[in-house]
Amino acid sequence: MSERDVDQQLVERVQRGDKNAYGLLVAKYQRKLLRLVSRIVRDPSEVEDVVQEAFIKAYRALPNFRGESAFYTWLYRIGINTAKNHLATLRRRATTTSTKDPDEAETFDEVEQLRDINTPETMLMSRQVADTVNAAMERLPEELRRAITLREVEAMSYEDIAVAMDCPIGTVRSRIFRAREAIAAELRPLLGTNKDTRW
Repeated sequence: MSERDVDQQLVERVQRGDKNAYGLLVAKYQRKLLRLVSRIVRDPSEVEDVVQEAFIKAYRALPNFRGESAFYTWLYRIGINTAKNHLATLRRRATTTSTKDPDEAETFDEVEQLRDINTPETMLMSRQVADTVNAAMERLPEELRRAITLREVEAMSYEDIAVAMDCPIGTVRSRIFRAREAIAAELRPLLGTNKDTRW
C-alpha cells in the first residue's frame, strides 16, 4: 500500500469522526510542515503558531477533501497559504521590525560535515558559498523562493509543487529555472565560473 493510500485511509477515518486518525496525520507531517513554513516565516517564535493554525484549517476543511491530490500536497498548500496570510497580516500591522540574524545560514552546515578536508580555506569558502546562496534566496521574489524551496528543500515533484502553489506545471518549471539562474549568477564571481556553467 502506498503512502498516498495510507493517508487516504486516515483521512476517511477522520471524515467518519475518528479524531485519533487526524493525530496520526499531524504526527506524520508536523516536522515537514515546520520545515516548509520556516522557509517562509523567518521568525522561529511564530513558525509553530503558523503550523498549528494550518493544521486547524486543514482539520476544518477535511470534510471537503476528496483525494484528487495527495493529502500532503493539499496540506502543504494550506501551510503555504497560512504562512502567506501571516506575513500579509504582519505587513499590514507594520509595527514590528524584522531583524535578520547573520548566523541564519545554518541550513548548509551539513555540507561542512561531509567535507573530507577541513582546511581554513575550504571552511571559509564553504561558508561564503552558503552565505551567498542564503542571501540570494532572500532576495528572490516570494513565488520563486517558494518554488525553489519546495523543490530543493522539500524534494517535492513538479506536479506536487504545481498543486501546492495552485499554478500550471509550466509556471513551476519557469519559477524554479529563474530561481536557479538568479542564485547561480550570484555564485559565479565567488566560484570563478562562467555563464555557460550548468548547476
